[in-house]
Amino acid sequence: MSTANPDPKIQIILQAAWEGFSAYGFRKTSMDDIARGAGMSRPALYLHFKNKEAIFRALVEGYYATARAEITAALQVDGALSQKLARAFAAHGGETMEAMMTSAHGMELFEASMSVAGETIEAGEASLRDLYTDWLADEVAQGRLRLSGEACDMARLFCACLKGVKHTSQSFETYRRGVQDYAALCAQALQV
Repeated sequence: MSTANPDPKIQIILQAAWEGFSAYGFRKTSMDDIARGAGMSRPALYLHFKNKEAIFRALVEGYYATARAEITAALQVDGALSQKLARAFAAHGGETMEAMMTSAHGMELFEASMSVAGETIEAGEASLRDLYTDWLADEVAQGRLRLSGEACDMARLFCACLKGVKHTSQSFETYRRGVQDYAALCAQALQV
């Protein structure tokens, strides 16, 4: 899982935490496990994070920062609308989605994300909706897309449908195909 914090110690802690959460699940991973994985003492770890919930929230914040950057880049690349949306929608889930869906503890991590980082997720999802809204509005203004409604409504639909694909997919491959199919469908609907 990628992180937005450039501090090398924080990066090491977050990487160790993600490895622990992926291998053992959120509940079974302790601060001792994270400290050991990061090559530091438990007291040193507490200098950076007060508990594993704070670490998990930092991982979620990093996920959304990376997703925003990668979606923005995907939407700015020249090419067919279906390819542009496929890249953006794939970036919406990113490497994190594959890691969670292939982990034996993926469902627990999905559940933990809502109970531990619900507000962080809401803020992250809102930032992605805003990004899509701005892009859609600009594309419509430039005459490159057509919308039958408001850009914010379509952006909300993008995010809701991508969440639906995630929650109904039994494997990462099914998720990946669903995202590609959804991108193709959206491209057909939005083309001028």
